[in-house]
Amino acid sequence: MLAGKTALVTGSTSGIGLGIAKALARQGANIVLNGFGDAEGPKAEVAALGVKVGYHGADMSKPSEIEAMMAHAAQTFGRVDILVNNAGIQHVARVEDFPVDRWDAVIAINLTSAFHTSRLALPAMRAANWGRIINVASVHGLVGSAEKSAYVAAKHGIVGLTKVTALETATTGVTCNAICPGWVLTPLVQKQVDAKAAALGLSNEEATKRLLGEKEPSMQFTTPEELGELAVFFCSAAGNNVRGVAWNMDGAWAAQ
Repeated sequence: MLAGKTALVTGSTSGIGLGIAKALARQGANIVLNGFGDAEGPKAEVAALGVKVGYHGADMSKPSEIEAMMAHAAQTFGRVDILVNNAGIQHVARVEDFPVDRWDAVIAINLTSAFHTSRLALPAMRAANWGRIINVASVHGLVGSAEKSAYVAAKHGIVGLTKVTALETATTGVTCNAICPGWVLTPLVQKQVDAKAAALGLSNEEATKRLLGEKEPSMQFTTPEELGELAVFFCSAAGNNVRGVAWNMDGAWAAQ
């Protein structure tokens, strides 16, 4: 379905980003990975699906590095047809205690980076009259949670950026949508489960139930594979007129 297309997925060396990259690769898209840590393992996983794989280690808080990554992707594969803005970090603290440098970092990586990648990808998408921008927001793009001011602000911002981008491309073959996951069992979330288990003297299983029970009525994690399949749908012909949505896969979290 996506043979000959190129997808760039930020924050894709693990977790949600890698799950989305692999789902798009299964449809034939060449992939440009981005992220910190080991890149060779994820590259091998994607390459095993029979597509070409590139990697760029841009720090998503730095506009100059984002520009270098987008240029690298265009030089290597021609252009970015599918842009998945997934890179994100988290910091938890009350507003009055929130370190200013952490606020700046969360906003830069979770929100501003998506503006930079989008502005750089859109001209080629418009010229081809085909493109998909998929912003990985969060259920926190729709609702709030205490002690997550920067993350919630950034994710609400991503939903707003998604709507504006969709409006500006509404008469073209370019679409922009957001995915809003609830709890996904990524390494980041596993750390939160482990911390809860340690702090409360619980088993990992009980800590997981507590974590899900606080917010997610389904009592089950969304998987990176499920999020990847939603991204594939957005890229399909069936998604041609799905524009500007914030689509939550959150086990009914936001329905409460």
